[in-house]
Amino acid sequence: QVQLVESGGGLVQTGGSLSLSCAASGSIASLNAMGWHRQAPGKQREWVATITIHGHTTLADSVKGRFTISRDNANNTMRLQMNILRPEDTAVYLCFGTTLTNTYWGQGTQVTVSS
Repeated sequence: QVQLVESGGGLVQTGGSLSLSCAASGSIASLNAMGWHRQAPGKQREWVATITIHGHTTLADSVKGRFTISRDNANNTMRLQMNILRPEDTAVYLCFGTTLTNTYWGQGTQVTVSS
């Protein structure tokens, strides 16, 4: 089992920045990748970014050049740095972690970007 807890959401103005963190605990060694999805009201859940255990990162086209995903293996934490935020980035951001057999999710953290 893996437990994931997000933090760092909040309210920010257009053009501002926020940093989200995801703290992992439990069977961390079984994780082969971690990342973020987001869920906006009335919209489908959208994949945002992934980072593998080898540090390879991929980002959705909608956030490339603005968001950065990173991992702090010493502290079992993953971070999503979000810059140049737009109102369309408003959503609940959910951390996920994948193993060979399962995908685990955090409870989500709200990000609101005001225009």
